Amino acid sequence: MHNIELVPSLVTRHECIMLNLINIRALIQKDKVTLFDSNASTNPNSVKVHESRSQLQFLRELGDKLKCKSDSAHQEGELFYEFRALEAILIHVIANLTTEMKVHKTVVSNVLLGLDESIERYKLRYLLIQSKKLASFEQKVTLIRDLLDDLLEKDDELNALYLTDPRTGTNHAEIEMLLESYYKHADEIVQTVGNLRSQIKTTEEIINIVLDSNRNELMLLGLKFSTGLLSMGIALYFAALYGMNLENFIEESDGGFELIVVVATVSLVVLFAGTIKHLKKVEKVTMSNFKRRS
Repeated sequence: MHNIELVPSLVTRHECIMLNLINIRALIQKDKVTLFDSNASTNPNSVKVHESRSQLQFLRELGDKLKCKSDSAHQEGELFYEFRALEAILIHVIANLTTEMKVHKTVVSNVLLGLDESIERYKLRYLLIQSKKLASFEQKVTLIRDLLDDLLEKDDELNALYLTDPRTGTNHAEIEMLLESYYKHADEIVQTVGNLRSQIKTTEEIINIVLDSNRNELMLLGLKFSTGLLSMGIALYFAALYGMNLENFIEESDGGFELIVVVATVSLVVLFAGTIKHLKKVEKVTMSNFKRRS
């Protein structure tokens, strides 16, 4: 059965906390944690679980955190059982997000560095793929951050998280500090991913400018070739006239050939220089030109 990621959630019901964070789906009670996955098995130390290979390390850490803890430990500065379970889950989730963020950061940095050296089609395609993956990851982290933020804004939700020792009012400093800590970690990841997406956007804008500039240069080069061919047409026109089998005064002159060569060359140069000068005026497009037109 495939692992389908759902929208993260953390809700409280009568004497239990139900949560879904990335690949962790759990039911937390004041003395028991139930994890849900595709393979069924039972783990001692008051943790009922359906294990999967990807969760083995998490399960060991969760078991260590919950083992040998009693409800009276809270009086010695320890967290309640449900808070220790919630903290273990949040540690696992934030650690996974941090690892994934580092992978995205490394891959994107390498792609951007490669584009600085040369702009090639396969690199642009790879950048597009990574941009989509990064956007999906950012959405996932943002949902988790917003979930924690929403919990911190609601006193009744924070009080409902106390299963061992129910609370009312604003007497929920322990769980508030716990959630704030992981909210800050999630927010840092969101900010880092946002910076990466900003770098990608900036690079894409620079690439578009470079490609537009190259395209304009190619068009300009084509216009220059066209101008040169047009100027050559004048010389060819004179050559065609002189090459006709018609009698004229030029044939009787000793300098007729030289005259035709000079006139054709001067005409070619004048036409070519005139068109190039006009082309340079077209190149110099400034904002003042548009302001005058408007």
